[in-house]
Amino acid sequence: VVAIITSMVVANATQTITAPNAAFISYNLAAGANSAPITPASNRSVLVMGCCTTAGRGSVGQVSLLHSLDPQIEWVGLESTSGAAITEGHNSLAGTHIVYIDYSHTVDIQVASADTIRVHNGNAATRAGNVTLIW
Repeated sequence: VVAIITSMVVANATQTITAPNAAFISYNLAAGANSAPITPASNRSVLVMGCCTTAGRGSVGQVSLLHSLDPQIEWVGLESTSGAAITEGHNSLAGTHIVYIDYSHTVDIQVASADTIRVHNGNAATRAGNVTLIW
């Protein structure tokens, strides 16, 4: 019995832990502008965190996202402050809202295509910030 328990503990202790991959994208968008397309890793969960760093408008939002081979983008997460709520969905249509990342809910991460996402500034003023993807 001791040998069996010891071998079970040793087997669990040999798990391989790998460092995550990450991508960091800064944006500075004029009113109505979109960022360049961002391609998340395929067929694995990707944590997408975005923030607006413009003074007086700063906030954060995040989603767990899947870029599947269906092809489409699927997500679930939390909208930014000032009306924070759960966001979820799946789509491949450009312009589909994923998550707000500014205080006033005018800057969001959107579907750009079946394989990509983008940051969209729906505000009447320039907005800046960044998006981090971890997988």
